[in-house]
Amino acid sequence: MFKKILIANRGEIAIRIIRACNEMGIKTVAVYSKADKNSLHVKFADEAICIGEGPAVESYLNIPRIIAAGEITNADAIHPGYGFLAENAKFSKICKENGFTFIGPDAEIIDLMGDKVNARNSAKDAGVPIIPGSNTLSSVEEFLEIAEQIGYPVMLKAVAGGGGKGMRVIKNANEAEKGFNIIQNEAGMAFNNSEIYVEKFVENGRHIEVQILSDKFGNHLHLGERECSIQRSNQKLIEESPSLFVDDNLRDELTSKSLQLAKKVNYVGAGTIEYLVDDDKNFYFIEMNTRIQVEHPVTEMITGIDIVRQQLLIASGEKVGYQQDQVEIRGHAIECRINAENSKTFIPCPGTIHQFHAPGGPGVRMDTHMYNGYKVPPNYDS
Repeated sequence: MFKKILIANRGEIAIRIIRACNEMGIKTVAVYSKADKNSLHVKFADEAICIGEGPAVESYLNIPRIIAAGEITNADAIHPGYGFLAENAKFSKICKENGFTFIGPDAEIIDLMGDKVNARNSAKDAGVPIIPGSNTLSSVEEFLEIAEQIGYPVMLKAVAGGGGKGMRVIKNANEAEKGFNIIQNEAGMAFNNSEIYVEKFVENGRHIEVQILSDKFGNHLHLGERECSIQRSNQKLIEESPSLFVDDNLRDELTSKSLQLAKKVNYVGAGTIEYLVDDDKNFYFIEMNTRIQVEHPVTEMITGIDIVRQQLLIASGEKVGYQQDQVEIRGHAIECRINAENSKTFIPCPGTIHQFHAPGGPGVRMDTHMYNGYKVPPNYDS
């Protein structure tokens, strides 16, 4: 097992990882930007190193500085959390090249599943249903031709997309050229990759995802499903597990197909396979997230399985700590994300928290880095 882990992230997820490490007797290193010098993850870690200014490109996205921090502190491994560099294949590769264990899949898997078109093709090869759509589009003319074939409305999506960005519903041919240019530009700015593709838009679709754990010995298991249909601007707000919409037959189909895909790509680590499910309970692969997710607590609450702990065990070369028949779903959990934003306009609203009182009691969990007097910086996701 690792002796010391550097956490290449901030805020709530950094504290979550620190907690798991503390329980396992592993020392932790926090990295932080100057904007985060008073953040709780800095106070809770065994060591902390400032890696740059507030903007993420100068700190949490700066690979050389994170690697240097790991070398200075003699860390064994680096946990990327979610967001920032969590699904960056280059970062995974550089960690390995510099003698650090990257707590997540190898670069090849991140590359394969991070490219939405390649991921669709992998899912199709594994026998997982995919939404009718295209490979990478070369022109507006090609887009119009494919959209006509599969029928409007359609969804234009960034090949390297994530976090609700790089997506737009196109209702008819009149919107095609403008929408194509907007999403291509947005993809280029957000992901440094302007490639886009098109899928049939599933109206009133439910967003259902399956949590999996896979180890280096070819063991794969699922921890049931989560429903994340309540969203704003394609960003999840409320997640729950299990889904009230998913019956036993659909659950068996979703979970078995997810394990098929994990086996097909030789996945290692914690991952989530996301689906759209229509009113008739037909389901279609959307993407695979090769990291821990914001909504992992609802799965932990109903299974009693610590997913971060399993990530650390798997990355250190151990087997997944459970057999599938040991995974038992008990009760129901709902998670609500609380954003620092104006309650009327939803515009991000940084500033000082003057009063903070965490809820408590049986069955209540709060993952946060908030505290009385904490100043929410303007540099990061609200």
